[in-house]
Amino acid sequence: MLLRGSDALAVLTRHNGSMSPFIDAQGDLKPRFPRLRRWLGDSFLVLLIVMFAFAPYPDTEFRTDSILVQVLTLLPAVLLPFRRRWPIAVLAACIVVFGAVAVAGTLAPALVLAIAVALFSLASRSDRRTTAVAAGATVITIGLLSLLASLGSVLDPRIVQFLFIIAFAAAAGDGHRSRRAFIAAITERAVRAEESKEQEAKKRVTEERLRIARDLHDVVAHQIAVISLNAGVASASLESKPEKARESLGTIRSAARVVLGEIGDLLEMLRADSDDPADSMLPQPGLAGIDALVASFAESGLRANLRIEGDLGRISGATALVSYRVIQEALTNAHKYGAEGRAHVLISVDVDVARIVVTNPSLPAGEKSDSTVTASGTGLGLVGLRERVASVRGSVETGFVGGTYRLVATLPVVQEDSP
Repeated sequence: MLLRGSDALAVLTRHNGSMSPFIDAQGDLKPRFPRLRRWLGDSFLVLLIVMFAFAPYPDTEFRTDSILVQVLTLLPAVLLPFRRRWPIAVLAACIVVFGAVAVAGTLAPALVLAIAVALFSLASRSDRRTTAVAAGATVITIGLLSLLASLGSVLDPRIVQFLFIIAFAAAAGDGHRSRRAFIAAITERAVRAEESKEQEAKKRVTEERLRIARDLHDVVAHQIAVISLNAGVASASLESKPEKARESLGTIRSAARVVLGEIGDLLEMLRADSDDPADSMLPQPGLAGIDALVASFAESGLRANLRIEGDLGRISGATALVSYRVIQEALTNAHKYGAEGRAHVLISVDVDVARIVVTNPSLPAGEKSDSTVTASGTGLGLVGLRERVASVRGSVETGFVGGTYRLVATLPVVQEDSP
């Protein structure tokens, strides 16, 4: 089965989270036996030079009859294996040898082949500007040196063929370099995309865990607080005030039923098989249900006085949800840690911002402090609350003022992002 281009690239680039072992740093496909392949390539090149050096050419200008000329013609066979390490030096040496042979009246095709190979190696390892300069200088030099072989004119077809071979070698080397650079670039992009994809997945998992934790806290914290408080009341009143104990146990039963239902709804949402993230979220409340929220606390024993200043309808979207959660968390903490069983809620809506102030009496100094409030629980409720407020670019301030615990949340009125 054939792979598409993107699939093949993924196969090449994905290997233990790093670049594939099949591609080298230059973007070339790595051979299985690189040293053997280089040795075979160099051996084949040497064989070609020897064949071209001793081939029976019909033109006398191409024949290497002199022993000195033959030795000079075979010299590039020794130099070319070093072209990968010293490409410029090997190219210059081949041109010098070509000039020496041309002075002797011979235009050796073997030397032209050696120069073309050296120039290809140089072009494949240099930038385009260096390649252009080296190719231009080589073509001009070879053209002028060819005149020493008594061919008459640089426009001689034989010289033109040699110059074309040299220019083609330079172009081929530059194309090979460009191909390597292209493969290296797309490989690097693929690796970066893979890494960013994994990071994005981890980020999404973390955000989803935080959202689930906030939703779980929102749906059960208040009811668990009610259960805990009424369990204490029932335990203390079991013998002296059995009617009050029975009333507390009834409240516990009702709260437990509610929290089990809410946890069931949360699990149903989490197990929903849907690609739409909205389908995996619980129905979110808003400020339209603020009266019902205050009433639910009143039923559990917390008298909350609600005061609204301004148009509550101007708070909508994510800000309305966060406002609801701020009041819910503040009243839950007032119910769990406050004194006298009462609290005050103020919602003030201005032109640009809405301020929510929740206060409740605290126990006398020495019995409870700011640190005691957070130490009595996990403190994660306030952490989640600050995260929600920060998601709509708001701010939260908490602390004790005299004998009162005070929570102030400042939220923007216009906000469309979801928390």
